[in-house]
Amino acid sequence: MVSGGLKWMCLIIGTMIGAGYASGRELWEFFGHESGLAILLFTVMFSASCLIILHISYQSGSSDYVGVLHKLMGRKVTVLYDGLIIMYLFTTSGVMVAGGGATMQTFQIPYWVGVLIISSFLVLLFVWDVNGLTSVNSLIIPILITSLLFTLVVFQWESGNALFFEEPGQRNWPAAFTFTALNILPLVAVLSAVGNKIKHEGEIWIASIGSGLILGGLSFLYNQSLIVVASDIMLYEIPLFAILNAYPYGMLLFMAFLLWMAIFTTAASGIFGLVSRVKSWLPWPAWVLSIMFLLLMIPMTSIGFSNLVAFLYPLYGLLNLYLLGAVLLYPFLQGKNTL
Repeated sequence: MVSGGLKWMCLIIGTMIGAGYASGRELWEFFGHESGLAILLFTVMFSASCLIILHISYQSGSSDYVGVLHKLMGRKVTVLYDGLIIMYLFTTSGVMVAGGGATMQTFQIPYWVGVLIISSFLVLLFVWDVNGLTSVNSLIIPILITSLLFTLVVFQWESGNALFFEEPGQRNWPAAFTFTALNILPLVAVLSAVGNKIKHEGEIWIASIGSGLILGGLSFLYNQSLIVVASDIMLYEIPLFAILNAYPYGMLLFMAFLLWMAIFTTAASGIFGLVSRVKSWLPWPAWVLSIMFLLLMIPMTSIGFSNLVAFLYPLYGLLNLYLLGAVLLYPFLQGKNTL
């Protein structure tokens, strides 16, 4: 039960921590000053959302997200959100592939070569199907979390800044809803695809509460560190590099590799959601479907990583508010269709 719960916890965190989160850009756009309460609310809503989605998925033995959406919001709205999820997974996975190419430039590797490298690794991953995704997440996510925590703790220690729950005003608390909503769509898509693989209900509690506490604590620490370097953030496309400004170049390279791993896990989770959805239409092997999607995504990578993030993330944060409400209200509505 514990090992299963930890496996799904790594899947949740891997889905959540993409390039936007790991780079600090996503956190800074939504949080910043007076956001302690917002991050606390996010932690509670995120854990509750994971718990509800996994519980529905487990009870129905689902292998894709359509049945779960039916239970959450009825058939009429499901048709709209089915299309939105496919678009979200496709575009954000394309963003991650573009980010993989951009990150490789740190190592003096040409952008298009970097795009081909991350695409090749993604195809190899899907040769193992879902077991490949959960195995890679179980390996990468602990390294990712540990390294990021180490960097932030050392920064806080050396800068002599105490962690604090900021001003009593806490005027930024509404950001908790849009930030949670931004991440709810991929959670529904990915977690709905593993309902028939969960063996014990205890796995759901471990995965949901564990991932919420880890992401909530990490978000608070990261946000506090970004506040310290707030005056320098505008100089960097990746806010994390403002924190690393005084560190050796080797540290910068290591964190660039860390970002690449975050990009890879998010791209893998997104493509996994797409593959699980279309398997009912195209019963091809997962690795063949992944090649098909990647060939369709590669042209959009020419738009650029930062441009894609700046346009898509705020848009999806607003569009997903209805879905977030449907998830959080589901236990009170007993899963009845309201439309």
